[in-house]
Amino acid sequence: MVSSTLAACGGGGGNSATPVLNWYINPDSGGQQTIADRCSEESGGAYRIAVSILPRESSAQREQLVRRLAANDASIDLISLDPPYIPEFAQAGFLAPVPSDLAERVTEGVVQSSIEGATWDDELVTVPFWANTQLLWYRKSVAEAAGLDMTQPVTWDQLVEAAQATDTILSAQGRRAESLTVWFNALIESAGGSVIAENSTDPDQIQLGLTDEAGVRAAEVMATVANSGVVGAAFSTASEDTSATQFESDDAGFMVNWPFVWSRALSAVEAGTLDQSVPDDYGWTIYPAVDEGTPAAPPYGGINLGVGAFSNHVDLAYQATECITSDENQAEYMITNGNPASSVAVYDDPDVQEAFPMADTIRDSLEAAAPRPQTPYYSEVSGGIQREYHPPSSVTPETGQRAQELIGEVLRGEQLL
Repeated sequence: MVSSTLAACGGGGGNSATPVLNWYINPDSGGQQTIADRCSEESGGAYRIAVSILPRESSAQREQLVRRLAANDASIDLISLDPPYIPEFAQAGFLAPVPSDLAERVTEGVVQSSIEGATWDDELVTVPFWANTQLLWYRKSVAEAAGLDMTQPVTWDQLVEAAQATDTILSAQGRRAESLTVWFNALIESAGGSVIAENSTDPDQIQLGLTDEAGVRAAEVMATVANSGVVGAAFSTASEDTSATQFESDDAGFMVNWPFVWSRALSAVEAGTLDQSVPDDYGWTIYPAVDEGTPAAPPYGGINLGVGAFSNHVDLAYQATECITSDENQAEYMITNGNPASSVAVYDDPDVQEAFPMADTIRDSLEAAAPRPQTPYYSEVSGGIQREYHPPSSVTPETGQRAQELIGEVLRGEQLL
């Protein structure tokens, strides 16, 4: 409550004549604060950005913001918003409309998945900031030993066979958490389907695609990986950090994960806890395909910027978004905080290329990536998937039917998660 009061008063200090824009951010390594300070200075006194940090978990971020915006909280000017929740915020009227001229400018030269994730009901409702995607990481020595040509697309089945042949670990995220939804959504999209087959703002009219051919194929791949004998111990509780740790071990073979694993490995080398030969053996390519000949649809994540509908400074807030998302700021943020840019041009920056040798692959992955289900009821849909598809080793062709029935009952108010 004290934090909220301070935010409502403009964060304290400074010139009272200068409008204060309160920016609610996800936790990072200080990069958003640096950008806020820079944009405040570059505004020439037009505004000052004060940063407030949201909880670490995205679900807790959503809960705090929803409660405050439902109360018409005018202190929320700028929001770093996780893409899956954007439709919910937009449908509820929590986001100020994006000016049409600004929408054209902030989407020019932006990766397609980031534009899709910033859109609801065919309208841009947030401003793309940074984007994220999972790559297929592999140990070059293991891929060579398995006879895999990593310059060509590979499938999940090929990875399972390669890991079995080389007695190495295939790392993915099998715990009951948002990462499980991320994995399943990538599988069903890669198989040519979608979690939501027919969308609607009316929960009774939403048609799910979990029992379609692509949904059944996605479940089959998930079960195949989980029961392959090469996913490592305690796969049902494996997180992104668990996968990264496994990939640093002597038993590492293949892994799907976000780009943070690269900087994590380099930091461990610098700290003396990991030998340089380990990251030297890292290779990377596009996310695995479900079926040979069908391109993969990698996961999409990141952060977009929303402007609170009840802000007293909507125009200034949107002016600030253009500064925050400039190519210069995105490049520096990517280098210093490890969060990939949504701007295509940033990936050609020599400093970005040096910091991320896989920059081109990240860009290509983002162009092909598919957002998670875009619906105002995302929490219910994701919660249902996590409940029925966990543990992954228990998934069967019938799992989709059970999940579909559960999610439908939840949306109709007949069941609780």
